[in-house]
Amino acid sequence: MSEAKKTTNHNEIQKWAEQHGGKPSIIKGTENDGGGEGLLRIHFPGKSDSNDSFEEVSWEEFFKEFENSKLALLHDPNGNFNKLVSRD
Repeated sequence: MSEAKKTTNHNEIQKWAEQHGGKPSIIKGTENDGGGEGLLRIHFPGKSDSNDSFEEVSWEEFFKEFENSKLALLHDPNGNFNKLVSRD
């Protein structure tokens, strides 16, 4: 793995994910009553463990929750490693 990069740029995140086959998703069952969408993930169908709890969402929904939760994406620019982390 090359050195991980941290970004909050929506265009950069979407472009990177789509180049590697990633889909904006939430993990079903993690929603809260306060209006939160649930735990965000970029899911790689066929490349990561098969998990039926992933629910694909639109990029618009993904980035709305991404901003509300003040997240950043830590990712490998040349692979599909990624982790959503706090911006702090």
